[in-house]
Amino acid sequence: MSFAGVLADADVKAALAACAAADSFNYKTFFKACGLAAKSHEEVKKAFFVIDQDQSGFIEEDELKLFLQTFGAGARELTAAETKAFLAAGDVDGDGMIGVDEFVTLVKA
Repeated sequence: MSFAGVLADADVKAALAACAAADSFNYKTFFKACGLAAKSHEEVKKAFFVIDQDQSGFIEEDELKLFLQTFGAGARELTAAETKAFLAAGDVDGDGMIGVDEFVTLVKA
C-alpha cells in the first residue's frame, strides 16, 4: 500500500524537501504541505494504515522515527527529539502510541 492516488507526488516531494534538515520537521506544516490535512477522514485513515507498518492498529515510536520514509524512500529518519515531540502531540490517551482516531485528530489539527 502507498499514498499513490491519495496524495500528489509533487506535494509529497515538496513536503519532504521542506523538512530535509535534522530537527526541521513540524507535523502541522508537513500534513498541510503534502496535502493530507485537506483529505477526508477516510483518506487520512488509509494513510494511517500505510504508516502503521506492523499493522498493529497503532503507530509506535519506532514507526514514527521512520515516518518520513513512508512518504519517500530517500527521506531521512526523524531525530529523537522530533519523534518524541510528534508522539507527544498525537498520543492523547498517554499509552505511548498513536491510534487511528488520534492520528486523524492530529492530521486535522
